[in-house]
Amino acid sequence: MELRHLKYFLAVAEELNFTKAAEKLFISQPPLSRQIMELEEELQAKLFTRNNKKVELTEAGKYFEKETKALFQNLERMSAKAKKIADNFSGEFRIAYISSIYSSVISELIKHLKIQFPYVNFKLFEISTTKQIDALEKSKIEMGIIRSPVQSPKIKSQLWFRDGFSLVYNKKAIQIKSENEILKLKDQTFVFFNKDYAPHYHEVLLELCAFYGFTPKIIHEANNINSIVQLVKNGLGISIVPSNIAKNNQDPEIGFMELKKVNLFTDVSLITSKEDDSEITKSAVDFLLNNISSR
Repeated sequence: MELRHLKYFLAVAEELNFTKAAEKLFISQPPLSRQIMELEEELQAKLFTRNNKKVELTEAGKYFEKETKALFQNLERMSAKAKKIADNFSGEFRIAYISSIYSSVISELIKHLKIQFPYVNFKLFEISTTKQIDALEKSKIEMGIIRSPVQSPKIKSQLWFRDGFSLVYNKKAIQIKSENEILKLKDQTFVFFNKDYAPHYHEVLLELCAFYGFTPKIIHEANNINSIVQLVKNGLGISIVPSNIAKNNQDPEIGFMELKKVNLFTDVSLITSKEDDSEITKSAVDFLLNNISSR
């Protein structure tokens, strides 16, 4: 028995017409009939009843059709699995991240993976949380680094670290010594993430300001954390950013004040497909989870 016998059988079982099945397979009818007869002889079972008017599956034929379809589905799964295994040693691995968490640990991650998988082409993309979720669902990336929450039945999410918030300001333009003085900033111009770009994060920033007793005057918006910090440096406003940014910014013109009184945090999570069990994905996630302090 060969795969072509099963392929021919399924074509006839689906069409219940030898002429149409032959046309579908791009062969003539006599060879098709001969292949089906050979299959029936090998199985020692009649798969079809046929006369001048119609072709029907026997009970044995119905069972064989069901099992043959399952066999081909399993073959497709095996092929896809084999490709994934091969991609661990060659191919492409795409990692997306949000601008507010990029740090040296991501560079270290790529170095780590390159040692383990030297023939893999690793690619980094700076993408918003919402777009990362969509890209992962559509298999356009293999792993994402986002600010939670994430709600998708296709995605596995693991907390990487919990981040606090810090006020960021230009030291020459603003003089502030403690959190108790934050209310005096209520008339200052604020620079925030765009609401459509990061809706959940935008709402958290508004909650933070409400905690300190004011509604911020949001004049400038940006979709990149580095752009926000640059606008602050240029004296175009003040902002509130994840505390992780302060740890990775040593510019002497910029001041950071961690907001410790408010009990609000932002979770940074690693997201992968629930169906992805490749070694390269496991290695990437394990590396980041074991290097939280280096973020």
